Amino acid sequence: MRDARELAGLQDFAPVYHPAGFDQELRAVLADVQLGRWLAARDLLVRTGADWALRTSRTQVLAAAAARTDAVEAWLSEEPESTDAVVMRARVAVERALQAHRAGEATVDVLEREARQSCLLAAQRVPSDPVPWVCLLALAQVDVDLQCGEHWRAPGEEMLPAGPWRLLARVGERDPVGNREAFHRMMQFFCACPHTSVADAINFARWAMSWAPAGSPLRMLPLYAYMESYWRHRRDGTLDALQHRQWSREPVIHYARGAFHGWNGHLAPSTSVVDLNYLAHALWAGHQYVDAAKVFQALDRYATRLPWAYVCDDPGNAESAVREFVRVRAQCLTTTRTRTRPAPKHRLPLI
Repeated sequence: MRDARELAGLQDFAPVYHPAGFDQELRAVLADVQLGRWLAARDLLVRTGADWALRTSRTQVLAAAAARTDAVEAWLSEEPESTDAVVMRARVAVERALQAHRAGEATVDVLEREARQSCLLAAQRVPSDPVPWVCLLALAQVDVDLQCGEHWRAPGEEMLPAGPWRLLARVGERDPVGNREAFHRMMQFFCACPHTSVADAINFARWAMSWAPAGSPLRMLPLYAYMESYWRHRRDGTLDALQHRQWSREPVIHYARGAFHGWNGHLAPSTSVVDLNYLAHALWAGHQYVDAAKVFQALDRYATRLPWAYVCDDPGNAESAVREFVRVRAQCLTTTRTRTRPAPKHRLPLI
């Protein structure tokens, strides 16, 4: 009875979906930005300083919210010399171009050119900042015809595909520890470009993980690449039984274990909630329930739409993805508690 009640309680769990994730300071600022206010965002970026991982994640989330308002335009009109405002203008311009590209809008070419100019201006104004170069990397996926030579450069190592390697190098010169968003933008390019493929994205992710140090978010990259491969086969109706079981077989289980053992368990404001959701899924699907439970415990109530929408019963139904997250979390936590619960003590019968 206790196990049944415990499982029912876990399945009643209500996850939290929020773009700020573990970044409590950012959470408070986002509400202002969504209302078109910019003062709190300015102060937040001043406090962020040259913490490039945090600056990259914060400007990305802020831009997604600011793209639907005129907050950054108002900021620039009030403080035209603010370098943070210039960088945020580039961020917002790129976000609007990417949204237009995904929606197939006719304005995408104009928005892409405007975004590129904003990025180049920001790179000139703040030469030490990796964010403008991350923005240029993000724009590479819009260039499906490879009109820009920067988007088709030979890699520095064999067995890797051509792509915007020089832009990635520019980010690395400024953020040498391995900028999470920059590497994800490279993978998105390989998945989107008609001259490359998901297999190229997998090779790129495996290469990055091969040298990423412990604690680096780059160790999570193969989990994204293999999930993208799985999803495309499912979407196209070409999924086979082996792909259903890929997370419990080599090489995927090797990468899931490597990502988990490279994760230091430390939660910082820049820690990606999406990364931990992908890691929790990969460990669960690979029957590593104890390790998956540790990730779910670290996540607390935070969930993301992906990867659960790719593996749930009805990918087009948001509630189906929520149910999948809750079900998997409950299974991992229940299994772990059952295994770690001490065995009952048996009393000797009275004579």
